[in-house]
Amino acid sequence: MDSVLTNVVVNSDPGVNLLAMVPALLLTGLAMAAGLLEVFWPASRRRDIGFIAGVSLLGIALLTAIIQPPPFDQQLVLGGMYRFDALSQFFSVVALVAAGIVCLLTLDVPQLGKMGEFYAILIVATLGACLMAGASDLIMAFLALETLSISLYVLTGFLVRDGRSSESGMKYFLFGAFMSAILLYGFSLLYGFTGSTNFYAIGARLADIFSGRQAPALETLLPVLLALVMVIAGFGFKISAVPFHFWTPDVYEGAPTSVTAFVSVASKAASFALMMRLALIAFQGDDPTRFWVQLFAILAVVSMTVGNLFALVQGNLKRLLAYSSIAQAGYTLIGVAAVAAQPSSQPGLGVAAVAFYMAMYTLTNLAAFGVVIVYSNVTGAEKISDFAGLSRRNLGLALVMTVALLSLAGVPPAAGFFGKFFLFRAAVDANLTWLAVAGVLNSMIALYYYLIVIKVMFVDRSETENQPAPVGNAAVWALGIATIGVILLGTFFATPIFDWAVQAAQGLF
Repeated sequence: MDSVLTNVVVNSDPGVNLLAMVPALLLTGLAMAAGLLEVFWPASRRRDIGFIAGVSLLGIALLTAIIQPPPFDQQLVLGGMYRFDALSQFFSVVALVAAGIVCLLTLDVPQLGKMGEFYAILIVATLGACLMAGASDLIMAFLALETLSISLYVLTGFLVRDGRSSESGMKYFLFGAFMSAILLYGFSLLYGFTGSTNFYAIGARLADIFSGRQAPALETLLPVLLALVMVIAGFGFKISAVPFHFWTPDVYEGAPTSVTAFVSVASKAASFALMMRLALIAFQGDDPTRFWVQLFAILAVVSMTVGNLFALVQGNLKRLLAYSSIAQAGYTLIGVAAVAAQPSSQPGLGVAAVAFYMAMYTLTNLAAFGVVIVYSNVTGAEKISDFAGLSRRNLGLALVMTVALLSLAGVPPAAGFFGKFFLFRAAVDANLTWLAVAGVLNSMIALYYYLIVIKVMFVDRSETENQPAPVGNAAVWALGIATIGVILLGTFFATPIFDWAVQAAQGLF
């Protein structure tokens, strides 16, 4: 054990360092295996690559969940680049489960189901998400973020002969590269004014500057605040927060639906994990740096409102879910805003609320997009009106979509109810009651357009409603896992999972 940073102990035990990287090493091997199988297996067997990838990812998620992190003072590994704690474990499991379910949902998708390179790139994206969850250094954070982002750019434009997919990939790449440059410039400012890339060393330096022990000069204060704004802008793009949401509807609509499902959950969860870790550890100073609390609160209200209002007028279900995703980012930002303002007697409640919400949202959104994937395979349709009579074509699909939409709306017994409850409670406990009220009002608005889709599926008539909509076995398992997870998180497992998230979050304090 070597102390290489101020007040921070870095674990140099090779066994602990290796254990921390077990998920990353397994994902690397799995990605290589998927690529090799694509080369050596005949086309008739390549569908099995997706099945192997999906089951393996779920297995890695289970293994990650049962690995025991070291004690608190021994969790900083890889020379201080990575934090091997329960919070990184929690978000890594979320990303791995999301990737596994997406692989199973993709098996019967034309042009994707038998493409081994698709699964290989998806696994690499998952690797980036897992590394983001525990990054504790600016270099590791940016490398992990770009590993995820570049993989998603490729996946979004994967269908090169589909004009919509190619256009979405190009838009996502151009906007993403621009925002990554802004984020990187913010990181460079932090390094320039603190002399370190490690979150803990940056936090110690900023605390010295703004605590009164060293009066901040204007030429120091402004660049630090500018760096904070740039970092928030970069992460705001990744989580689809307003006003950095402009790419979301077009990319969600044009990308292959399997990719849209993954982008909407894994990228968002990993970005929230990294954003909270950076905010709590690096930007831990007094009032001058904690204005990010008010900034996040404003972003939360604007994102919720814009997302819900624009969702009301959408005719395409993927675009509706895109604007819903923007609104969901706003709800989650309520928890982020509550983090720093949380009373010292209740450390971690805001972080735990965000972690639980991301777990709930991942399963919920995958269930919703899973129905779109399966139904589009049969009909090629994505408009809301095309889902008329779905309950008579396949009652199971209609019920899965209903559970997902009610969960997104926050209606019990779906998991979304407890997800919003924990977020709003964290805001109230942090004396941000007005923010919780804004969240409740927006939830009421959102309920309307979710109920419209449910009405279309169960009430509206269609000329093709007597034609069955078959579902493959792999999709049945994927939708079953997601839907049962949503129900269990809204009933029996709500408290245990939230308690796990609280214990994981306390390590940040």
